[in-house]
Amino acid sequence: MNQLELRTKLSELEDSFETLTGTVGLEKRNEELKKLGEKTLSPDFWSDSKAAQAVIREQNAIKAVVDQYLELKNILETIQVTYELLAAGEDIDLTEADKLIHEFETKTENLTISLLLDKPYDKLNAVLEFHPGAGGTESQDWAQMLFRMYTRYAEQSGYKVSVLDYQDGEEAGLKSATVLVTGPNAYGYLKAESGVHRLVRISPFDASGRRHTSFASVTVVPELDESIDVVIDDQDLRIDTYRSSGNGGQGVNTTDSAVRITHIPTKIVVTCQNERSQIQNRETAMRVLKGKLYQLELEKKQQELDGLSTANVSNAFGSQIRSYVFHPYSMVKDHRTEEETAAIQKVMDGDLDRFIHSYLLHMKK
Repeated sequence: MNQLELRTKLSELEDSFETLTGTVGLEKRNEELKKLGEKTLSPDFWSDSKAAQAVIREQNAIKAVVDQYLELKNILETIQVTYELLAAGEDIDLTEADKLIHEFETKTENLTISLLLDKPYDKLNAVLEFHPGAGGTESQDWAQMLFRMYTRYAEQSGYKVSVLDYQDGEEAGLKSATVLVTGPNAYGYLKAESGVHRLVRISPFDASGRRHTSFASVTVVPELDESIDVVIDDQDLRIDTYRSSGNGGQGVNTTDSAVRITHIPTKIVVTCQNERSQIQNRETAMRVLKGKLYQLELEKKQQELDGLSTANVSNAFGSQIRSYVFHPYSMVKDHRTEEETAAIQKVMDGDLDRFIHSYLLHMKK
């Protein structure tokens, strides 16, 4: 890179940062942080722990945007100083400038994507359910591979993962699993992953070494907090308690505290066996149920969530949102956005940002 190329690139970065500045609205966000900070100083702030936690989550979400913006500002200023020194005739190694430009572009994309998450439910935690399709051991193993992929993605993204329910497969894999992903905008990002996922590979369970196609569904719903109210009639619920079926390698307890709640009008069933206390399991299961009912209502009203639900989608060929091909070539392709990559192992290790970002931009358009 020479001086002219750096000047041209710097001009592009300055334009994108100016656009981003208008979108971020730093003054307004700082004012919101000030108001939230004043709330936390109230003597009775923690008298309602759930409401207090909601304020803290909102505070953290706004602060994350402000911090990312200020970090970008610092990077841009460093690049500007580098150009000024170069223009003044200083002997400058532009290798570091190249790195800063790449970092600025990557962080700008990440912040732009996070700013798209402007719906009231985007900021919430996410509940992921995994269900194998038809095909027995093959699809159960595929469901477990997806379980691992999303667990890794969440951990790499700084989220906390809690296993709410886990049922082992008969020979391998899993029959069903439910996890709670906790952190800022967890649902906003992970909603992109709700759907049927298709796997093509040489089966490790086929002695003849034949190629198999398997399906598994991932359902993503928000874990509702106090900011969104969903009223459920107790008469519409059937609540069963039972002994958990074992740890499945996931540390699930084996007491009689597991809870299954059935919402009779919709036939939605949620389970939780992660906590030692039956009361805690019931509270968690109710939050998951409220999230499912809330999403169902949003879909009925077609409020900007077209295509999000997998509740009525067949877990089979033709309904997949994404294909993962291990043989005869390597490719992961999202059928909604046409985003694809040959780096399938990186994807299976949790590298999902390119697909999530592409989906969010696609939905915004």
